[in-house]
Amino acid sequence: MRDRLILLPGWGLGVSPLEPLAAALQGLDEHLRVEIEPLPALTSSDPDEWLEELDACVPQDAWLGGWSLGGMLASELAARRGERCCGLLTLASNVSFVAHEQWPSAMAGETFDGFLAGCAADPRQTLKRFSLLCAQGCSDPRGLSRLLLAGAPSTSPEVLMAGLELLAQLDTRQALQRFRGPQLHLFAGLDALVPAEAAGELLVLLPDVEIGLIEQAGHGFLLEDPHGVAGAIQVFLHESGDD
Repeated sequence: MRDRLILLPGWGLGVSPLEPLAAALQGLDEHLRVEIEPLPALTSSDPDEWLEELDACVPQDAWLGGWSLGGMLASELAARRGERCCGLLTLASNVSFVAHEQWPSAMAGETFDGFLAGCAADPRQTLKRFSLLCAQGCSDPRGLSRLLLAGAPSTSPEVLMAGLELLAQLDTRQALQRFRGPQLHLFAGLDALVPAEAAGELLVLLPDVEIGLIEQAGHGFLLEDPHGVAGAIQVFLHESGDD
């Protein structure tokens, strides 16, 4: 199954932000099967329940990848599967979304608490704010934000809250250190949700994996430049697949 890549989306915006990237990858390599697996619609924020659900849905022996929260879940699933995962790639995905003592290069706790409170009070408005932050740093932030919001599925407030609470809990450092397969982690220099400094921190944690920083780009870089991102991923897949 070295010719199969499963991509997991981020929080709240559904599969549509990944579709141009999947199409671009498919266009570069006709032998590669790229599938986007929607995140589970769970009202629990227990990471094990999310991983059980994904493990049951996502094909074994494939490459795993994801954007933002999807990348964090892909990292945990890769570590859980070990040799049953060909390799891992993450896009704009921090090891911990919320900053803590051991990982300061992340969103401030107070900012995240504001998100949680906002989501509880007005989920739609919070998604709108989130889409604006995803688009910040991109060349046409307003246009990109509208595009992200237009493609967002209608998700129950309970599921959105559970996803945010999950995001606050995940810390993928151990999973990434445990997973022995090839890894590629791409960050954005102007990301409003994942500080660019996280790329350097991750390089210290994982000196032997591939880490890239796209300087003039925001959190939604995969939607702004799907062909450029697909090119970087294709090089990684080919080089890793030939090892």
